[in-house]
Amino acid sequence: MSEAKTYLELSEAEGSHKFYEVVVNGTQVTVRYGRIGDNGQSKTAEFPTAEKAQADATKKINEKLRKGYEQAVVGVRQKRAVTRRAMASIPVSRSRVQAMQAPVLWKFASGSAAFGIFVDQQTCWVGNQTGRVFALDHSGQVRNQFQLPDGVKCLVADDAWIYAGCDDGKVYDLGGKVPRVAYEIANNIDIFWLDIADGILGVSDQDGQVTIINHEDESQWSKRSTGNSGWMVRCDEIGVYHGHSRGVTMYDWEDGRVIWQQPTDGAVLFGWQEESLVFAGTASRKVYCFTKQGKQEAVYQCDNAVFSCAAAEDGKYVFAGDNDDSIYCFNQAGERLWKLATGCGSVYSMQFFEDRLYLVTTNGSLACVDASEAAIQSAQAGTVPTVVDIKAPKPIAAPVAVNFVETTTDAGAGVLVECFAEGSQLRIRALSPGYDSTWRVQFPRDLRELGARYVVEALRPAARGNFYRTYGEIRKLV
Repeated sequence: MSEAKTYLELSEAEGSHKFYEVVVNGTQVTVRYGRIGDNGQSKTAEFPTAEKAQADATKKINEKLRKGYEQAVVGVRQKRAVTRRAMASIPVSRSRVQAMQAPVLWKFASGSAAFGIFVDQQTCWVGNQTGRVFALDHSGQVRNQFQLPDGVKCLVADDAWIYAGCDDGKVYDLGGKVPRVAYEIANNIDIFWLDIADGILGVSDQDGQVTIINHEDESQWSKRSTGNSGWMVRCDEIGVYHGHSRGVTMYDWEDGRVIWQQPTDGAVLFGWQEESLVFAGTASRKVYCFTKQGKQEAVYQCDNAVFSCAAAEDGKYVFAGDNDDSIYCFNQAGERLWKLATGCGSVYSMQFFEDRLYLVTTNGSLACVDASEAAIQSAQAGTVPTVVDIKAPKPIAAPVAVNFVETTTDAGAGVLVECFAEGSQLRIRALSPGYDSTWRVQFPRDLRELGARYVVEALRPAARGNFYRTYGEIRKLV
């Protein structure tokens, strides 16, 4: 049986230098990706028919083309040496460091300590310990808000979906007018962190256990690591990267098989991932960088325990926040470029996005830091912009019940789905033409009513295939 291979590369003068390869062989699709010049990592998926395998491959390829990848020939571009930033670091005393403020453009007072953050082209999300979630634009103005029943542990995005993991053991989909319960984890599990990739949820907890939950809110597998306190879980299409008190472990998506383990000097307190790298911030004042094959790369040395970390694309620059209200920037080789004070507390979580570093802190701030080279040089010279302070709006009324659903008598342009019994479980399937009725639909469990029909704005196939995901508002057809 002949195979079809598509090889793509994304190579920018001052940015990414990576490849993505898709091979279709009958009913199998193998994806391999990583830095140009490296072997990368690969994963093979099996599909019921060759047509579905080809459809999955085409979807993956088109997604990469939209992100700027181009057709290429293996070996033409060579592996790129680690780049070093020209700006030299400035050694300073502790007292001077505390006086050197970061170039904060604006900061938003959410009202309580905040762990949850997510930033994309349109929106800056923050979720705090009172359960308040705010969606801001890039100037810091509030565009939407939600009140959840418990403290927000983290905010994660998965393609077009945004989810909030809460201390009540539930994960809420914030994509509509009303938060919906997308996943419900056992009450006796003390969740430390969550991540989602293509509708599959990864959960790490206090006991050092990692659990994978599928799109039907059913546990696929659960493994206990060699340590405890799982403050890091990051997921991609290849595996699950779990950080705990004794290091980082990578598991296989399908069965929880350990692929590699790496020790760290000190417990992992935060994790970050790029396409080919994972980062672990530790209590031992270090950020570790590992390739996704488990090879240790650079180690980034801070002055205090690392609460959070992030990176520019593919690790060009690495950022860290410590427990003493400071943030750091390193180059890819591990050289410290700068350390500056936040002015708004220690950073629980952070994200780098388009020359801005977004922080959520112990005092509840969402802060936008200008992390461009010019701004940092000015800050090191003592010149910073005047911070725009933004207060949270008045709290909204008590949250609408998450199982509330509007009704309609007309499906209109929406997609029609229905709830049916499959053994002892209630499932959802598509009824509208053009959809595969044998595929299940990821759908809020609290809304499922045997025999009921619903209208959703859209259904989108999961990248891994075999099920659909609802998009937009849900209404019950009456």
